[in-house]
Amino acid sequence: MTVPTSVEDYLAALPEGSREALEELRETIKAAAPEATEAISYGMPAFKDHGRVLVYYAAFKHHYSLFPASKGALESFREELRPYEVGKGTIRFRLDQPVPTALVQRIIKARLEENASRRR
Repeated sequence: MTVPTSVEDYLAALPEGSREALEELRETIKAAAPEATEAISYGMPAFKDHGRVLVYYAAFKHHYSLFPASKGALESFREELRPYEVGKGTIRFRLDQPVPTALVQRIIKARLEENASRRR
């Protein structure tokens, strides 16, 4: 498999169901962090805030994942994340369920605050 060079390349290579879920997740992240920039990092789409990774996201066969790049963010939202499979650094969402938009937006806002506090 070739490593994508852009987010558009990454999305274009996905099967339709995965692509739709990831596009919705991407739009949710953009809405919460409109000044963030997009990149491919570690072969996955990522959003960066002032050069620092905000989140990664990716599609898999039966789920899509959000990687908040922060143990603190995962810990802060532990109760709200109970319905989802949460790993050491990832939140897995099933492809057959809608993107939990409000939750993702709160996670993105928390990550923006974490990044801002590191810049101070």
